Amino acid sequence: MAQAGGFRLGELAERFSLKLQGDPAVAVAGVCALAPGQPGRLSFCADPRLRPALAGTRAAAVVIAPSDAGAFPGNALLAPDPALAFARIAALFDTSSEFAPGIHPLAAVAADAVVEEGAGIGPGAVVEAGARVGAGSYVGPHCVIRRGAAVGPGSRLEAQVYLGPGCRLGARASVLPGAVIGGRGFGLARSRAGWVEVPQLGAVQIGDDVEIGANTTIDRGALDDTVIGDGVKLDNQIQIAHNCRIGAHTAIAACVGIAGSTNVGSRCMIGGAVGIGGHLQIADDVVILGRAMVTKSIAAAGIYGSGLPAMPAREWRKLVARIRRLQNFEQRLEQIEQALQLQNGSGEASESDPSGSDASGKDDF
Repeated sequence: MAQAGGFRLGELAERFSLKLQGDPAVAVAGVCALAPGQPGRLSFCADPRLRPALAGTRAAAVVIAPSDAGAFPGNALLAPDPALAFARIAALFDTSSEFAPGIHPLAAVAADAVVEEGAGIGPGAVVEAGARVGAGSYVGPHCVIRRGAAVGPGSRLEAQVYLGPGCRLGARASVLPGAVIGGRGFGLARSRAGWVEVPQLGAVQIGDDVEIGANTTIDRGALDDTVIGDGVKLDNQIQIAHNCRIGAHTAIAACVGIAGSTNVGSRCMIGGAVGIGGHLQIADDVVILGRAMVTKSIAAAGIYGSGLPAMPAREWRKLVARIRRLQNFEQRLEQIEQALQLQNGSGEASESDPSGSDASGKDDF
């Protein structure tokens, strides 16, 4: 946290092992955008397109790459990765996570629940029997920690977060409002009278240093647990179905849906609004571009995408019209091949299963 009066530029250079350019006595009381910048505050430039703004910034100092040092005569901290260095420095000025330890009078904490030293329980929060809140953790207003669940030390649940029975949240987790961890998985069996709910008897196990965005849902396992690895970063409004496994340090953007029993590898990056089918295996170090639809397993690292990127409406209409005519072209080609007595050796999937995957839609119960 920021100390009274902020920091001297020389202190920041020493603390984060950065090279100093300029006056080490310059005071830094906060952070700001590069343009127009604010006196007494620190900014950064990591995008070459923003370099022209360096000349006119009013910031007291800027975090820049060593290659930009010659073009900027002002006070600077030189970092191989300016964005990363700035993020670490900016954390010193973030006071939003401060709280008063203790249990609020309007909270409901079971007699046998354990609230460790330095933890804070906000108004309206519920901590059920056998649950544990780790040292230095914060459980915000109207959060619910169900029976036997555990919150690791140094974690923060902002508000209205649900942690289901027996679920485990690791150390230093950050969970934004409305997230549901350990809700019932979508397991159903069909009968003549209609759908019958299949009990979801597993839980959710979440590693250390995980971030979970607002209104993101992680379903409990059907028999085994749903597992989220260390360092995973989940954006807002993500759906992770029962029995999924997300590998360490994977980042998933908003509005992604992952169907049941799919394993996503470590260090993956999944763009916004991606849909991933069930029972799939995604290798480590895979990048999936936004709005892609994944219907088959991905066995090798690399960048994958699908769908049409945005384009002018006139061009999009022409493209769609061409796609609609493809069937006619295919029929005409078949007629030509038959007339020339050629064999169709395309080996394409049949119309009944264009993806070549199991279309049954069944999931593990």
